[in-house]
Amino acid sequence: MDLQDIFISNLKAARKENKITQEKLAELCGTDTAYIGQIETRKRFPSILFIEKIAKALNIEAWILFKNKNETNNNQKEKIEKLKAEFLTMIDGDIDHLITKLIEESASA
Repeated sequence: MDLQDIFISNLKAARKENKITQEKLAELCGTDTAYIGQIETRKRFPSILFIEKIAKALNIEAWILFKNKNETNNNQKEKIEKLKAEFLTMIDGDIDHLITKLIEESASA
């Protein structure tokens, strides 16, 4: 997925989350609906100034429109898996320690 695809995907998602139609977004940005449609269908790409208008209309920061959520999700999944492995290692160590302690206590009783 290239940067333009990421932008388009995030634009559509943010627009839908805010329950804003292409028509309403066009109105908020001072353009026509066809231009928003062309952006979302990859026929045209907006200028930086227009991206700022879009972000303002969607009540988000412009950089969010370029954030690769798939990459973020994959990084988060990797971090979760690492934490899970560390946690399980710690639990195994605690269980081994408790078993050893119980065996020692029952041997001395």
